[in-house]
Amino acid sequence: MPHFIIHCSNSVAQQINPDEFMQQVYDEAEATGLFDQKDIKVRIAAFEHYNIGNTKDDFIHVFANIMEGRTDAQKKGLSERIVTRLKQTFPGVPIISINVRDFEKASYVNRTMV
Repeated sequence: MPHFIIHCSNSVAQQINPDEFMQQVYDEAEATGLFDQKDIKVRIAAFEHYNIGNTKDDFIHVFANIMEGRTDAQKKGLSERIVTRLKQTFPGVPIISINVRDFEKASYVNRTMV
């Protein structure tokens, strides 16, 4: 059920095959042991129009949406793994970041639940 949505500048998305880019985030999420591998979802949204402090610096930001229940240390470990991997893959990208948000079990509903 975890969703990893990668926002990046278009030029970043063109530096690597999109499937490989998504696979790197998937692999790092899976390696934490926090998620069932069949439940991990990764998507990319590349942007042509953006403003980063009045620059057009390349960027990558990953929005990680996971079910509540993980500790702060587990979420920090997840974040560090993904940013470390992306820094290795994209050494010239000056802005690489992630934030982890919790889904609330009480309000989460998917197709199989109704």
